Amino acid sequence: MNDFERKVYRIIFNMSLFGKNTSLDELKRKTGKDECAIREAVKSLMRQRMLKWDKNKHQWRF
Repeated sequence: MNDFERKVYRIIFNMSLFGKNTSLDELKRKTGKDECAIREAVKSLMRQRMLKWDKNKHQWRF
């Protein structure tokens, strides 16, 4: 996991502790990166099985 992936993971994890789903716009604002880079980081985290999207509850699983 590189630094940017770690940053995205930390943002999603911390916001989910408070019951909030992180939107793409919030991730853009907090990371300063574009949509393509954020999507790649999330896909990479999902491939590494660090993140999983729960379709029934509409929230991230760790």
